[in-house]
Amino acid sequence: MFYDGVGGLVRVLVVGVLAYLALVVLLRVSGKRTLSKLNAFDFVVTVALGSTLATVLLTTGVALAEGVLALVLLVCMQYVVAWASVRSRRVERLVKSEPTLVYRAGFLHAAMRRERVTADELRQAARNQGHGSLDQVAAIVLETDGTLSILTDTEQPPDVPS
Repeated sequence: MFYDGVGGLVRVLVVGVLAYLALVVLLRVSGKRTLSKLNAFDFVVTVALGSTLATVLLTTGVALAEGVLALVLLVCMQYVVAWASVRSRRVERLVKSEPTLVYRAGFLHAAMRRERVTADELRQAARNQGHGSLDQVAAIVLETDGTLSILTDTEQPPDVPS
């Protein structure tokens, strides 16, 4: 339970270093978009890459070559989906959501219900960005990656669907 011998440790060390190097090379070749957080799909791919790396490291039933192939597959699929979404509005709508205005001089309750966001969460987001109250906030937008953007009275409120 605590120690199965030196063989398992050597495997983790060797496979870990090689799998990590393979992932670094893949990420450098594939570009910045692979680990971006532009939308939920990007986040899922990032989590899947981490999960795959952990599986390769700790599961003896997964060979290094299989793990590297899985990493290559995830990076390639991310590239294909990003490439297609740039070229096709239909693919973009399928993969990405639209930002949603949830506060504009008051809570937009229908949009908040639809996006499952509470007033307390909006207040917390405003506080996290240095605003003591919503009186200092002109608008709050729930972005496609799940973050909340806070716009002040000095900034122009966005034209996004509510």
